[in-house]
Amino acid sequence: MDLLATGQNSARLSASRAEHATTLRVDGDKSISHRAVLLAGLSEGSALVQGFLPGEDTLHTAKIMQAMGVSVQRLDHTSLRVQGKGLRGLQAPNVELDCGNSGTGMRLLAGVLCGQRFSSTLIGDASLSGRPMRRVIAPLHLMGAQIRGTEGRDTAPLQITPVQQLHGVEYQSPVASAQVKSCVLLAGLYADAASSVSEPEATRDHSERMLQAFGANVVYRPGYAKVEANPRLQAVDVHVPADPSSAAFFAVAAAICEGSEVRLQAVCINPRRIGIFTTLEEMGAELRYENLRTMGAEPVADIVVRGRGLKGVVVPPGRVADMIDEFPIFFIAASLAEGESLVAGAEELRVKESDRIGAMVRGLQSLGVAAEERPDGVRILGTPGGIGPQPVVIDSRGDHRIAMSFAIASLRAQADIKILDCANIATSFPSFLELAAQFGVRLSRG
Repeated sequence: MDLLATGQNSARLSASRAEHATTLRVDGDKSISHRAVLLAGLSEGSALVQGFLPGEDTLHTAKIMQAMGVSVQRLDHTSLRVQGKGLRGLQAPNVELDCGNSGTGMRLLAGVLCGQRFSSTLIGDASLSGRPMRRVIAPLHLMGAQIRGTEGRDTAPLQITPVQQLHGVEYQSPVASAQVKSCVLLAGLYADAASSVSEPEATRDHSERMLQAFGANVVYRPGYAKVEANPRLQAVDVHVPADPSSAAFFAVAAAICEGSEVRLQAVCINPRRIGIFTTLEEMGAELRYENLRTMGAEPVADIVVRGRGLKGVVVPPGRVADMIDEFPIFFIAASLAEGESLVAGAEELRVKESDRIGAMVRGLQSLGVAAEERPDGVRILGTPGGIGPQPVVIDSRGDHRIAMSFAIASLRAQADIKILDCANIATSFPSFLELAAQFGVRLSRG
């Protein structure tokens, strides 16, 4: 699927948007949705999961749990009833387990499957099959697991053979990755002793919070987590808040249109997920957190963003892990800010669904933005007057976040932007096109 994003007169758009605020409720958090259906399946009892993201990534995880004997009943579009099988109650699947495009699903499931008494194979689409899996294979090998990827590359498919017993590990992770941390913690549930992970930078702690809610003995602090082995997980209901990574697209949409305002309802404001909002404030956007409360184990708020002109910013290296998924849309904000923006220490962007540094820089350059690609980041000199004086074609490389970012960029483009290969938007944000239209983004299928 290709999209045509119609360039807009930014002055007229800002004037019309200033007349009223747009209120949006974005889809449920993808990271939390994955973990909710997985841990509910490993628990004893019945769990109601509300606000579940009905995207392709998370539905693949739900189908994999079903393939191993877990009852997952769709009650409505965003609600599931999961009847858990207990920590050791999963059944051998009779098919390969397809994770689709989801690196989160594959890496978390790898930890769970290494503790089972049956063999299994995790597969994914072409994009996922090119993503690095050595980062989870290495710690799992230290725990005694038998898991291997493609020879010489350590990529999917991942073939897992049962072992007599996994061993607890104190793992010093070389990368700041919540997926790696979560994989080790989930494998640690099946070990003979406690397992811990230390990270070079703190990453999101959704797994730790949810494991604790389901009854596991977890100790965690920024950059460290430890789980005791062999807990008895008990089913609890989970209410999934709105995804801050999805909300970021519309926060930036408001921020780049002076006078525009958006209210984003019930967004997860976990401290490890709000780096993009902190950065927008530093760039000059007006931002407020209202109606603060707790949903399950996560802090939640309505986020109100109003555009009033942006200035360039240097993203601190310590914040990179806290906004790793939001860099594509941040690059759009930086391209419309006054002055220079710099990002370093973000080499992880090279191994996402695409090389997000290379793809975004090439796309911005085609829109007339002075963007410089660096090995671990970018330098962007913003053009606050607008971008894209001529029609352009952007190759999203099948990366949903790149496609959505350039769709938002059309709000300040002077000419049309055609975005190729957008089908994967449905993997993480199925309601994006509908909500974008509500905000005023003019999209049509090309």
